Amino acid sequence: MKIAVASGKGGTGKSMVAANLAWSLSGSEQVTLVDCDVEEPNLHLFFPEDQPSVSTVTMQVPCVDADRCTLCGECAGFCAFGALVVAKDRVLFFPEHCHSCGGCAITCPAGAITETPRPIGTITERTLSPSLSLVTGTLNEGEVLATHVIREAKETAGTGRWVIFDASPGTSCPVVETLQGSDFCILVTESTPFGLHDLALAYDVTSQMGIPSGVIINRSDGKDEGAHRFCDEKGIRVLAVVPFDRKIAEIQGSGDLISRRDPSWKDRFCAIGRACRSLVEGA
Repeated sequence: MKIAVASGKGGTGKSMVAANLAWSLSGSEQVTLVDCDVEEPNLHLFFPEDQPSVSTVTMQVPCVDADRCTLCGECAGFCAFGALVVAKDRVLFFPEHCHSCGGCAITCPAGAITETPRPIGTITERTLSPSLSLVTGTLNEGEVLATHVIREAKETAGTGRWVIFDASPGTSCPVVETLQGSDFCILVTESTPFGLHDLALAYDVTSQMGIPSGVIINRSDGKDEGAHRFCDEKGIRVLAVVPFDRKIAEIQGSGDLISRRDPSWKDRFCAIGRACRSLVEGA
């Protein structure tokens, strides 16, 4: 069962939901939690671990042999991202623009282009308990190809009883990459004008991708009519309502989890997991 936790905007409590859901389910089942918010991963803050395993994520980029290159310009003409520019006496390469498609090497008539690995990020694996592991993707500073690191993090997680992906906020390419292959998506929102506006955008993405979804309303002040109305109109199930509560904020702010401190919240998050599975099996 692969569940993505997403939100149309940042700050809704998406990571809070993902961390508590993973921790709660791991009490009785095998769970892998994957931090796919590779530009600002933070789930490791809830699960300190002294000896993580770290591997490097690389992408293949072109290497031009100046002795064989005829400066014909075929490689630059093929590249849609401007990573290669043919000057008077050399080929200039801008690695930040390269998308690692390999097309330049194929189109080079002189066979002057080979590919070489270039590091763009890391994958960190942590064993948190016999039943819970955390995979964290981290994009190197200054890099832009988050999707490559996300894809590697998901492949590292593999397939298990429960795999929970914490997506980045928004609806851009990294979110789509995270959602790809998921069985279900939990959309976390808050009952504010911005929250509801971006909930609609996020739901649109899951609908276009054919992924069933449910909603968790976080930091509820009891005035959630707009969120409930939206869910009713779209036929989305409200999985839970988390109140705007000082105690919850203090627990989360201290780096702890409400499900770890309060057994009733552990039960509630386990119920959310069961509801997601039921909605997938009943689809």
